[in-house]
Amino acid sequence: MSHARIHMTRLLALLALAFLLTGCSGMRLVESQVNAIATQPASGPIASGARYRFERLPSQADQAHTDTVETLAEAELSEAGLVRDDKAARYSVQIDTLMQSYLVDDWGRPLGGSGPYGHIFIGTGHMGSMMGFGVGMPFPPSSRYRHEVHLIMRELATNQVVYETRATHDGPWNDTYNILRALLAAALRDFPNPPAGPHKVKVEIPR
Repeated sequence: MSHARIHMTRLLALLALAFLLTGCSGMRLVESQVNAIATQPASGPIASGARYRFERLPSQADQAHTDTVETLAEAELSEAGLVRDDKAARYSVQIDTLMQSYLVDDWGRPLGGSGPYGHIFIGTGHMGSMMGFGVGMPFPPSSRYRHEVHLIMRELATNQVVYETRATHDGPWNDTYNILRALLAAALRDFPNPPAGPHKVKVEIPR
């Protein structure tokens, strides 16, 4: 084989590898189902730059998980125009999260948490699992993941809920904190004046 042909073969191989790497390093689209409800605070509209602090439920015992979720939320709340200020807060923000892993058949339909195939739940502050397999089921079975974020904002002076939003996503990815970041961005889209009723929001994140 001539040196020119060898050089061309190597060049084509490098170009093919570069194409494959580029294809693997793109973005992915996380589509969430969002339902947000805003209530006019007694003291007036929520202004840009309004101060807030985080509130935790007694059940949120997993300190590391809750810290991480609040760090993700702080970044998205900042994008929405809010400022974290634990000492001079006007509002409180409470966040709850859930990740559910479930098995699906060849058509992507859930096999059912009450059936023989089992399920795994991972929620804020707790973790549990139950798993089993039936005869004739392909191994390993396919899994999908449902992530959910629920955020409640209250006016501290009146304890009035002024904003409540929930975002959910079902998909093939189990990198929970990347998905939760996308869900928080979706949940706070159009804050503080969200569209009425359930709606879909798409957020791009790296693969």
